[in-house]
Amino acid sequence: MMETILQWDVAGFQAINHGWSSAVLDFFLIPARNKYVWVPLYILALSWLIFNLSLRQWLLTFVFIALAIFASDTISSELIKKQVKRVRPCSELTLDPPAIQRVHCGGGYSFTSSHATNHFCLAAFMVMVFGGYMKRWKHLWWLWAAVVALAQVYVGVHYPLDVIFGGLVGIIIGWSTGVLCRHMIRPAF
Repeated sequence: MMETILQWDVAGFQAINHGWSSAVLDFFLIPARNKYVWVPLYILALSWLIFNLSLRQWLLTFVFIALAIFASDTISSELIKKQVKRVRPCSELTLDPPAIQRVHCGGGYSFTSSHATNHFCLAAFMVMVFGGYMKRWKHLWWLWAAVVALAQVYVGVHYPLDVIFGGLVGIIIGWSTGVLCRHMIRPAF
C-alpha cells in the first residue's frame, strides 16, 4: 500500500515538474517560492493590522503570528523532516527522468515542505482571526499558500505529498493558534 502511494506521489511529481514545463509557469512559479517576492503582501497585511487594531490587539496578533510560524517551521524542519528523512526529488538519483531543477536544490530533507507548512499556517491564522472581516477575500490567503506549495513541486525540490502534508500541518497549527489569538484580542468584526 505505501509503495503504491509513493509511486503515485512520484508520478504526480513528474506530471507537475516535467509535464507542466513552460516559460509562463517558470515566470510565475519560480519567484512565487521566494519570500522576498511577498514582502509587499506582508507590508500590506501588517499595515492593515496596525491601522485596524488597538496597540494591544496588534501586539498580541504579532506575537501569535510569530509563535505560529516558529511552531510550524520547527515542527516541519526539526521534528518531521529529521524523523522521515525523505530525499528531495532534486537529489534523488533513481528518478527517471530526473527532476528538472529550476532552483538550487538545497540541503536537508523533503518531507514535509516547510514552505507549505509555514504559508498554510499563516493563511489559516489570518482566515481564523480575520476571516469574518475579509469575507470572500479570505480565499486569497488559501490561493497564495497553494501557489507557494505548488511552486515547490514545480521547481523540483518537493514531492506533492510533501506539500500536502506540510499544508495540513500548517493549517492545524495556524488554525489552533488563530483560535487562541481571536479569543485574546476579541476583534470587533
